[in-house]
Amino acid sequence: MGVVASYLYRDGNRVEQVPLSQIRYEARPGEFAWIGLSAPTQGELASLKEMFGLHPLAVEDALTGRQVPKIDVYGDQLFVVVRTAHLEGDKIAYGETCIFVGKGHLISVRHGPARSHRSLREHLERSPQLLSLGPDYVLHGIIDFVVDGYLPIVETIEDRVLEFEKHILSSFLDPEQIRRIFRMRRQVLRFQRVLGPMGEVVGKLTHLDLPCVNINARPFFGDVHDHVRRVEALVGGLREIMTSVFEASSLLEQQRQGTITRQLASWAAILAVPTAIAGIYGMNFRNMPELKTENGYYVVLGVVAALCTLLYARFRRSGWL
Repeated sequence: MGVVASYLYRDGNRVEQVPLSQIRYEARPGEFAWIGLSAPTQGELASLKEMFGLHPLAVEDALTGRQVPKIDVYGDQLFVVVRTAHLEGDKIAYGETCIFVGKGHLISVRHGPARSHRSLREHLERSPQLLSLGPDYVLHGIIDFVVDGYLPIVETIEDRVLEFEKHILSSFLDPEQIRRIFRMRRQVLRFQRVLGPMGEVVGKLTHLDLPCVNINARPFFGDVHDHVRRVEALVGGLREIMTSVFEASSLLEQQRQGTITRQLASWAAILAVPTAIAGIYGMNFRNMPELKTENGYYVVLGVVAALCTLLYARFRRSGWL
């Protein structure tokens, strides 16, 4: 896609477009250039390297787009990498945003599926007093924009897991539902591995003395750090909910199986009475008592019915039937 936006800001207001060139660019006091790129080419990054004196290692990292969240210091410039995320079905899709920050410039490079920064740029442009403070406040805005996208992911997955929790109270989980929970659990674990480095990045911007980051901007990054920790806490709680769903499903299944086992055992005991009596009188012996009793058949049926009824009543009282 290349260059999405490239503008010069003076005293917090957009002034003009900044074209890419091979000529070194120097911003005047009160000015800075904000350039946004999406999946740029090597030539575009090479032009920016010449214009703003970007470090070659940072340019190489921004070009590959396969970095973990981190923050590197190159002289009087910062190179920050953050991971974006959004939900596609039950899968969390990740992107990457690399940010070059200097005294008179901020360059954001987006890779992979990610939300456009257009709405963020429009929002910041409506607050010239913040833009006039410099590129570090834009850096805060971008990181805050990325972190704010994490919360809806966790809330959506949590709602889906809670639906499974309600479902297990009335019926068993089928194999596909169990596989789906396992898939979501893997996504949550991977997401947790992204949140850790993200928290470290924002923590460094909050507490360390870094170039291009004014001490007055640290409280803004501290607020973003709180957001990251909040998401981390929610993810930890979500893992506990998913574990409890598995445990509750297993316990309820064992309980239902125990109930069925007791019912089967109760009916087996009841049916054992007529089976035993019929088995005895089914033996082919010549001399057996009561074989010639006139009402023996009806007496035996009555005894069988009485014993079965007694057993049924006892099992009902004990809760087995």
